[in-house]
Amino acid sequence: MKAHIPRKRFGQHFLADQAIIEAIVREIDPRPGQDMVEIGPGLAALTQPLVERLGRLTVIELDRDLAQRLRAHPQLSVIESDVLKVDVAQLARALGAIKIRVVGNLPYNISTPILFHLLDQVEVIEDQHFMLQKEVIDRMVAQPATADYGRLSVMLQWRYAMDDVLFVPPESFEPPPRVDSAVVRMVPHAQPAAVDPKRLSELVQVAFSQRRKLLRHTLGRWLEAQAYGGDFDLHRRAEEVPVAEYLALASEMTNDG
Repeated sequence: MKAHIPRKRFGQHFLADQAIIEAIVREIDPRPGQDMVEIGPGLAALTQPLVERLGRLTVIELDRDLAQRLRAHPQLSVIESDVLKVDVAQLARALGAIKIRVVGNLPYNISTPILFHLLDQVEVIEDQHFMLQKEVIDRMVAQPATADYGRLSVMLQWRYAMDDVLFVPPESFEPPPRVDSAVVRMVPHAQPAAVDPKRLSELVQVAFSQRRKLLRHTLGRWLEAQAYGGDFDLHRRAEEVPVAEYLALASEMTNDG
């Protein structure tokens, strides 16, 4: 079979460092019989050690040539699709699973849309391990009063406990990306705050729309338009407000509305 040429339009960078691959598999800790889905298996560098431990594995691959290669593997179930078009909850039902584990080396150019797509279907997810641009993971796990803290931090920390578990340098890939990478572990909270996701998303987006301004100039006007009559300290910048306070505000507005 001829060598696969990485396609820039798919953001393809293939993991090639065996020590890093083994370290990622140790972090994932796959067990026989578990229902796992891999996003973007590529040349199967991570796929093969995973399926050896699991016995079977479902993979989602957009690249037609790579999907064809993967179909030759007897232990793989291949879904040839853009992951943003895959109904993960429906996939879990098809596997006969209450919860599934999700892993992958996500295309860096669409990693945030994928994270939000899966956030909408988090009820069927047991855990997630993703390789991402290090800069994105820094934003995901960021704490308040830091430059990295923003909308992504709040929205994901609402539903997941997250840890940056492994640094991956550019030379671990073929071809090497121009950025550092890392692996994040995402475990859904057992009892997340009960809020309207759309209300929370809009609220947080407005709050961080002008990071340098006090919230009274952005969120304050939005709250006024929503006829909010509660007491929320707007004499702060968006990055100074902890996740719990954004959730409490969204919950208050959800119950009021």
